Amino acid sequence: MSDALAGSDGALRCPWALSTEDYVSYHDKEWGRPVHGDDALYERLCLEAFQSGLSWITILRRRPGFRAAFADFKIASVAEFTDADKERLLGDPGIIRNRAKIEATVANARVLADWAPGELDELIWSFAPDPATRPAPKRLADVPAVTDESTALSKTLKKRGIRFVGPTTAYALMQACGLVNDHLEDCAARNAP
Repeated sequence: MSDALAGSDGALRCPWALSTEDYVSYHDKEWGRPVHGDDALYERLCLEAFQSGLSWITILRRRPGFRAAFADFKIASVAEFTDADKERLLGDPGIIRNRAKIEATVANARVLADWAPGELDELIWSFAPDPATRPAPKRLADVPAVTDESTALSKTLKKRGIRFVGPTTAYALMQACGLVNDHLEDCAARNAP
């Protein structure tokens, strides 16, 4: 028996996606779709870190504000942020004003600015498990919060100087960026192009 539920359009979806139209759109068009590119993955990494301890809808609704505040998450641009920029961010109502997360976002950009082009993309995707080893989850209880791969990704990123990326955050990144497909077995988005 699947936990997938019918939305207002009759399509079966993961139940978490049905609480708001913002979630329906995110679930159907973004979550679990492959994301590539250093800046795009840096953005997702940062947003997952900001989400830690909060609801994803809070981050999703503030994503335009985050993009404006953090130079569209261009690694090279954020790496140049000064202490004055960090203070400006602490006063920006369009984002989550958490000093530790802001500091980590800037510090991570500085680390990543020294990496070769494509290195972040290659490193993150090297932890994608073989899809054949992962059966489609039927119930929400079948979806893990942490895996061996997310733990290894977290450890590797931390060793390379990246902050605010524990195993749970790393797994959420893997889910959001399509390294794993955790749409439920009966979810209409599971096999969508």
